[in-house]
This record gives sequence, C-alpha cells and structure tokens, in this order.
Amino acid sequence: MANKLNLEVVTPRQQVVSEEVDLCTVPGGDGVFGVMANHAPILATLKIGPMHYEKDGDRVRLAVSGGFVEVSNNKMTVLAEAAERSDEIDVERALRAKERAEKRLAEAKSGREDIDMARAQAALARALTRLSIANQST
Repeated sequence: MANKLNLEVVTPRQQVVSEEVDLCTVPGGDGVFGVMANHAPILATLKIGPMHYEKDGDRVRLAVSGGFVEVSNNKMTVLAEAAERSDEIDVERALRAKERAEKRLAEAKSGREDIDMARAQAALARALTRLSIANQST
C-alpha cells in the first residue's frame, strides 16, 4: 500500500472507479497533472478531457468532464460531472453528439443569436474526448 494511491472516481450517478493505482493523470483546470503515492495535498478543478490511471503495468483510460480533484493522504478523489471508461463509450452516440455540436457552432458563427456558443463548444469538446478515448482502447 505504501507505493499505491487509492483512486475514487465518482459522478452524480455512480462510482466509476475504486482502486489502488500506481499513477493517475487528469485534465486539471490549469493543465494536465499526474499524481502518485505520497503526493502533496491538492485541490483542483477538472476540465473536459482524457484521464488515465496505471495499475500493475496496465493503463485504463476514461473520458471525464468537469468537476473537482482532491488529493490527500494517498487518496485521490475525482468528483466529475461525467466519467466513462474507454470500453463503455458508445461511439455512434458520440459521433452524433459531435455532429450536433458542430452544426450548432456553425449556426452561431453564421449569426444565429439564440445559440449558446460556450455550451456548444463544451458539447464538442466532450464528444471529441469520448471519441479519442474510445479509439485508443482498440
């Protein structure tokens, strides 16, 4: 246990991960950062992006979006708005979400004022992250 980090990834719907890991990398609000056992305490925001953890030489990838990360006493808690393992991602659904977001962004750029640009950009970022993570699992 001395060289392991207790990782918990939780969303409002479920606990996604509860494992002892060697290393975890997350997309923090100020950039990507990695955590290993005995890391200094930290509290950070979580952006939309890829996350991965390593355990006994195996790498597990997740797509995460928004939330917070807390590290303290060899425990890392990721409170995410959404988190999906690479093997759970519905690629067809992610492709449809990407197409919808791109369409809404194009409409906003052409002058349509009722489109929330930030929301459309976030939807596109989530879809692209999900597709990237799903493609890396093969």
